[in-house]
Amino acid sequence: MLDSPDPLPGPATISPSAGAVRLRDVRFADLPLFFRHQLDPEAIRMAAFPARNELEFYAHWKRILQDPRVVKRTIVHEARVAGNLVGFEQSGRTLIGYWLGREHWGKGVATRALADFLQIVHQRPVYAFVAKRNRASLRVLQKCGFTVVDEGAGVPPPGGEAIPELALVLGAHPVSDSRNSAPHPADRT
Repeated sequence: MLDSPDPLPGPATISPSAGAVRLRDVRFADLPLFFRHQLDPEAIRMAAFPARNELEFYAHWKRILQDPRVVKRTIVHEARVAGNLVGFEQSGRTLIGYWLGREHWGKGVATRALADFLQIVHQRPVYAFVAKRNRASLRVLQKCGFTVVDEGAGVPPPGGEAIPELALVLGAHPVSDSRNSAPHPADRT
């Protein structure tokens, strides 16, 4: 197990600057904004996750919306759609992921939303993967109680190099090496 950088004590204090944050069911009307969020070049660079074209994006979300096993929520910040959270099973593990529009970054919104989402997703352990360079998401996950359990390389973008990635877990620590048995990053929801 790796020592996580900048260790934080337990589940973190949530910033009052997050304002009014709530989760609600995803609506079809949310998807155009989700689509725009995932096209943001800075978000793509930080997340090391490529944007989908419009056809791929809507097909992907159609599958998510039709799958009752996927827990999906829209993040609403100060009455505006701010992003989304998903929880899903893959290779026998529960994984979470989220995407937040840039205009909501740095305000504690992701931490508040993830903390609330983890009250809905009851399965433990829960896994998350983050690009090592994405310090903001790493801190969000750590504030919500996740710990770094492994380090590896994510799937390289077309024509690019693999990006260093961290595997994190909330709950019981895995018995085996999380990289060897973790789902392949390209398969994530």
